[in-house]
Amino acid sequence: MAHDALATTAELSPFSINDYLDCVQVVMVNTTLPANIGSAARAMHTMGLSRLSVVDPKLPVDDTSVSHAAGGHKILSSARIAPTLESAIADCQLVFAASSRSRHLPRPVVTPTQAAKIIFHFIDQQSLVTPDDQSLDSKISNPVTAKNKPNIAILFGREDRGLTNEELAHADYHIQIDANPAYPVLNVASAVQVIASFIYAYARNHLQDKSKTPDSLSDTASLSGAANSNEQNDAHPMLDIYLRQQWDEPAISQQQLQQLTDRITTLMVDRGLANSEHLRSLPLRLSRLGARLQLDQKEYQLLSALIAKLAKE
Repeated sequence: MAHDALATTAELSPFSINDYLDCVQVVMVNTTLPANIGSAARAMHTMGLSRLSVVDPKLPVDDTSVSHAAGGHKILSSARIAPTLESAIADCQLVFAASSRSRHLPRPVVTPTQAAKIIFHFIDQQSLVTPDDQSLDSKISNPVTAKNKPNIAILFGREDRGLTNEELAHADYHIQIDANPAYPVLNVASAVQVIASFIYAYARNHLQDKSKTPDSLSDTASLSGAANSNEQNDAHPMLDIYLRQQWDEPAISQQQLQQLTDRITTLMVDRGLANSEHLRSLPLRLSRLGARLQLDQKEYQLLSALIAKLAKE
């Protein structure tokens, strides 16, 4: 049962709260105001997050960023500036995106609480993936290492229009914050603060209650059921959420998922299954399919070998 598997994982997890939170990075995309970058750094510091990436900001970090960062100045000074979103999340195995509304080809929509549960479940599962040269006992006694530490990103969009459909397509899940339906738009730093607060609160509860089974991730139905309960009130019903319960190899990165998508698209064009001039939503659908499969490294290698073989024939 998934319920029992999660209970075992929680009991074995020896992580500190910083070990968990250090797996999560905030990614701000194409921000307009440097002050908002500083405010986001302050929000992160308040909630224990420390990794910030800024993708192609319209203006560089400046004195207003520093003044708004307050206690988060170290986060600001160590922030990574990335030229593209693809480069910022290339090594991430799990990606969320903050979005106030459903888009074309939607991904599963979760609340901040559900996102936190998915994050911690993923970290626990990935931490127990045992390489050939390391025993499970050794892994448990040496929690987070460079080899087994997953990289998780949460994307935040522009102040005036959020994330584009193409940027949202990089995410495995979309996070929606409950807000006034007449104006469900938060300042980007406020959105960082809200989501980070749910993650920090869940981190404390997760560590304080490790000996008990997490209440809302006992099986995949708990999350999908919560989503489906809102369908009758939503013109864009949430998609079912499925969580892989057992990992015997590390998850693939966003870069690897994109490579698979590109190679399958090319193969379909070469075989006459798609028109290169009229791909429409094909790459996005393939990317969404790959995210739903939750592939590991061995599965990636198998599919890569299969695609390479078909491409030669």
